[in-house]
Amino acid sequence: MIKLITHSTTLWVLFLLFVAQSIGFAIIMWVWDFGIIDEMSDPEKVRAHIEEMSAGQRQVHAWMTATLDVAYPLTYGPLFAGLALRALSPLYAVPALASIPVDLIEGVTQVMALNGAYDWLALKAIVTPIKLVLFLAAMVIAIFALVVWMRRRRADARPSE
Repeated sequence: MIKLITHSTTLWVLFLLFVAQSIGFAIIMWVWDFGIIDEMSDPEKVRAHIEEMSAGQRQVHAWMTATLDVAYPLTYGPLFAGLALRALSPLYAVPALASIPVDLIEGVTQVMALNGAYDWLALKAIVTPIKLVLFLAAMVIAIFALVVWMRRRRADARPSE
């Protein structure tokens, strides 16, 4: 599995999927004119935001969460972990790998809340901040790993003296 997610082709495919999915979120939010609740954790603010949405917006948001937002951690998790494993060490892949189940749990809470089950917002209040910290840490590590990897490649390409 490590060889698969650290392979250059795999990393490029994951990167392109990550970009496409990110654009997909923006397009859906623009077309349906709503803001997502993915970065919100305060139960009352999330509930108020959901209640301000039309029934159609809530339905689209729920479907987007159940599809695109499920695929997202399955893309960025291996991408960020693969970069960390390729250029650094397994320890640096932990935030990326840990973010996957946390993000998926958050998705369940969101779909439930978007369908009126506001009791799930208590769990969302816990998992959303954890997801955000793990995601941001994993992304910073991935960018750092990419820089290290590129410097190594450049150094290896130089003719020896």
